[in-house]
Amino acid sequence: MPFIRTLCVAGLFSVSAAPVLADTYGPELQGFAYPYPLNHFAFQSQGKSLQMGYMDVPATGTPNGRSVVLMHGKNFCGATWEGSIKALSDAGYRVIAPDQIGFCTSSKPDHYQYSFQQLATNTHQLLEKLGIQKATVIGHSTGGMLATRYALMYPQQTEQLGLVNPIGLEDWKALGVPYQSVDQWYQRELKLSADGVRNYERNTYYVGRWKPEYERWVDMLAGLNKGPGHLQVAWNSALIYDMIFTQPVYYEFKDLQVPTLLLIGTSDTTAIGKDVAPAAVKAKIGHYEVLGKQVAKLIPRATLMEFPGLGHAPQMEEPEQFHKALLQGLNAL
Repeated sequence: MPFIRTLCVAGLFSVSAAPVLADTYGPELQGFAYPYPLNHFAFQSQGKSLQMGYMDVPATGTPNGRSVVLMHGKNFCGATWEGSIKALSDAGYRVIAPDQIGFCTSSKPDHYQYSFQQLATNTHQLLEKLGIQKATVIGHSTGGMLATRYALMYPQQTEQLGLVNPIGLEDWKALGVPYQSVDQWYQRELKLSADGVRNYERNTYYVGRWKPEYERWVDMLAGLNKGPGHLQVAWNSALIYDMIFTQPVYYEFKDLQVPTLLLIGTSDTTAIGKDVAPAAVKAKIGHYEVLGKQVAKLIPRATLMEFPGLGHAPQMEEPEQFHKALLQGLNAL
């Protein structure tokens, strides 16, 4: 039987190039300031010369000899982990925050066979280059699907797994969400705007609430998408959406071998394709207050930590509360 320990966390709500144009960024997010020095890992993949942007932040507190890899979500970047990087570094961890291929400061190839296995392989190559043999891997949103795949592929190199409001806690396609082609996703991504990003995130991620500090991340995403790499960015985004929808990890949660911490904002309603789903399907998907508990029963060594009333990004909504719980959870696993 799976071991599940549930903790309810209460107490709510309390060096880049110059910009191409104001609020517009280059195809590899040139012009957007990262919170820590940005490095680049060059490698070959699928016959292409690619590079991954990443931050490698040493421990500022007393080093504990442990490393944490932070995997960002679909509408996020390594930079959006800023608060978590500081909290983990202050606690003695070395922190690696890469941008995956197709995202943010990394390459956006014209043609690439996207899979979570490929992105996990890329990340593993980066860690090998950095001399990191074992790490705690924490994924948020789409990064949770990737972190799950990484832990399945590299259990010996994964000390612990952390999933922060991961998507993929259900199989949307199997539940009746209609398939959309890459071309359909591409047309949607070409229309992305700051207003659209803000409204979607406020309604889906943040339970109708909005804070001024979120504007920086709207600017980041919208500025990348409307910059000179507009078509490249939209095309890669479409390929990535197809990967997310067609490559579920849900059926393999039972196979995870590593201690796993599930950190769930219970008011999250994120579900890929919900906007095009029939009403009956839309009503039954994206309920994280249920999904977190269900998946905790599937993962053999799961600890569930819930944040009642918080949404898709508890680490950004209530950072002090979240990081206290995260560090407690990592130390207890």
